[in-house]
Amino acid sequence: MSEHQTHHDEVNEFAERFIGAILANDVDAVIAMYIADATIWHNFDEVDQTPAQNAKTLGALHRLIPGFRYDDIRRTVMPDGFWQQHVLCADTTKGTLRMPAALRVYMVGGLISRLEEYLDPAPFAAATSR
Repeated sequence: MSEHQTHHDEVNEFAERFIGAILANDVDAVIAMYIADATIWHNFDEVDQTPAQNAKTLGALHRLIPGFRYDDIRRTVMPDGFWQQHVLCADTTKGTLRMPAALRVYMVGGLISRLEEYLDPAPFAAATSR
């Protein structure tokens, strides 16, 4: 197997475990996939979060829309991480939530050093408003 193929397979497998941990709300596993000083940034607020701060966001997401899933996952492995597009979906009391999103994940030493998330939060706000 070529070095390129090995890198591709390792990053893709890491991405699958990362997304699986998010979906399972396994906060400890998610945090363990970041380097200590990693940053998580979102386009809608342009604020860098620490992994611990992001774990709180993840917990809130699971409370507000339990059972969410990622559909239509398209991933591209890059030399320094991966790019993923997906649609966050959930069945809510207000109907079906569909929120297209993209992640740019930068990795160092097999862990995430920076994650940038791009999405429009309007569908989420509509689905979770009282």
